[in-house]
Amino acid sequence: MQNDWIIDVLTDLSAFAKCNGLPALAEQLEETALVASVELASQHGGVVVGSSGSTSQHNIGQAGSGLGA
Repeated sequence: MQNDWIIDVLTDLSAFAKCNGLPALAEQLEETALVASVELASQHGGVVVGSSGSTSQHNIGQAGSGLGA
């Protein structure tokens, strides 16, 4: 997948925020990474391939019903 790099960037930013006393920002970045993962998965049939080459399935659920796990 071409755009999975964004997950790595958000993860790095979250780690930076945690290490620098910005817990609310870190939490928001983790949530943003989840949203990015769901959107990327929805573009590719529910499969996200991480930078490590591992794949994961995401249940993106129905609109308005929250995110599936």
